[in-house]
Amino acid sequence: MKLLKNQIVIIGMLFFAVVSIAAIIPTKQTPPKFKNLKVLPKNITEAKLDSIMDKYNYALGVNCDFCHAKNKAGTELAFESDAKSEKIITRKMMLMTYDINSKYFYEKPNRLEAQRITCNTCHNQKAYPEESK
Repeated sequence: MKLLKNQIVIIGMLFFAVVSIAAIIPTKQTPPKFKNLKVLPKNITEAKLDSIMDKYNYALGVNCDFCHAKNKAGTELAFESDAKSEKIITRKMMLMTYDINSKYFYEKPNRLEAQRITCNTCHNQKAYPEESK
């Protein structure tokens, strides 16, 4: 009986030692999956990024190739490329809407999301918003 208690104590101590060592050993940091993110968070999930891009596509009535250039072979989109001016403009527009929303539509209890400014506020599913008359 005493031998069994000793074995349980030793196993418990070994388990605690292994867990303690594992906690202090630095883990490998995985590099960011997406390259050249300047406004969106570098650790954004693929699902969140896709969701945001789908909203932009809808709000502007465009497809991905409106902002994203093709690779050198012309076979796929080079999402990390800044070759198209539309992508640069989009970043500025993102910062503008973030700024407007943080200054004028900050979070308050019972505030509706519909009151916030989005791309669709001005674009209305058009790549270039109409000028005010």
